[in-house]
Amino acid sequence: MTTRSEITRNGIWSNNVALVQLLGLCPLLAVTSTVINGLGLGIATMITLVLSNSIVSLIRGFVRSEVRLPVFVLIIASVVTIIELSMKAMFFDLYLVLGIFIPLIVTNCAIIGRAEGFASRNPLGPAALDGLMMGLGFLSVLVVLGGLREIIGFGTLFAHAELMFGDAAKALVIEINPDYPGFLLAVLPPGAFFGLALLIAAKNWFDLRPVAQHQDASAVSAETV
Repeated sequence: MTTRSEITRNGIWSNNVALVQLLGLCPLLAVTSTVINGLGLGIATMITLVLSNSIVSLIRGFVRSEVRLPVFVLIIASVVTIIELSMKAMFFDLYLVLGIFIPLIVTNCAIIGRAEGFASRNPLGPAALDGLMMGLGFLSVLVVLGGLREIIGFGTLFAHAELMFGDAAKALVIEINPDYPGFLLAVLPPGAFFGLALLIAAKNWFDLRPVAQHQDASAVSAETV
C-alpha cells in the first residue's frame, strides 16, 4: 500500500496534476490571470477531489465494474453542483469571474483519473489524502501561475482579493510599481502557455539537478583515480 509520505510527495510534486500529468490545462490556462482567480478555482477543484475520492472509496465495493465510470462521473457532477451553488451563494462576484469553469470541473480528467486509478482501489483514509494532495498540487500551480501573470501583466499582486475575503481584503493588494503600464500578453492565453512552460522547465531543472551534480562528482572522482 502507498504510504502517506508517498501520496503527499506524488500529489504535490512528483506526479503533480498540472506540471507532470498535464491535466486540467483548460481552466489552468484560462483562469489564472490573477492570484485570486487561481485560488478560487484551485480550492473548488481540491474540495471536489477530496469529496469525490472519499465517496468513491466508500462505495467501491458496491459498484459493478460495468457501470463504474458512469457512477463516478455522477458522483463528481453532484459534488461540483453543490460547490457551484455554494460559491454562487457565498462568493457571487468571484463566481461571475470564474464563470463556466466551475461546472467544467466535472470534465477535469484529473478528478475522474484519481477516482478510477486510486480511490476505487484504496480505503477512505488514503483516498481522501490523495485527493487533498493532488488538489493542493493543482492549487499551488494555479496560484503561482496566477501570481506570475498578475505581476507581469498588471504590476499587482492579490488584486480583487475582496471577491473572496470581503471588503477588508482590499488592503492586501500590492502594487509592484504604481506607474507600471502593464503587459497585455501576460494575461492573454499565450502568456498562460509561456508561464506554464517556465514552471514545467523550472521543475524539471530542479529534479535533474541532483542527478547532474552526482554525475559531475563521479566524473571528478574518476579523473582523480
